[in-house]
Amino acid sequence: MLGVRAYRQQLIASNIANADTPGYKAVDIDIEQAAEIVRGASASLPLANTVQGHLSGSKQPPPFPLKYHVPYQPAADGNTVEMDVERAKFAENSTMYEFSLDRVSGHFKHMMEMLQNLK
Repeated sequence: MLGVRAYRQQLIASNIANADTPGYKAVDIDIEQAAEIVRGASASLPLANTVQGHLSGSKQPPPFPLKYHVPYQPAADGNTVEMDVERAKFAENSTMYEFSLDRVSGHFKHMMEMLQNLK
């Protein structure tokens, strides 16, 4: 999910950066749908040994369908970025990214403690 959250953060940041670009269409992804794609892709991606001890997988992120934002009040220049909406999505996504990162970090810390106790 970290990759999905990071990708979404890039999209939202791009929306914010293009808030004054005439004709720019704000985009986003459906987090739940992207999570399902990631779960399905991780189960079906074959891993191959290229060198003994090394594993490689697909370097391409799974494609996530983009959603185009329909603004509450359309701009005269065709731009669909609403800064309040984008800032709220940016803050929420940042919080969820940090939460996911903390969970992964805690999981690895727990695994390291278990491995050290095996010695």
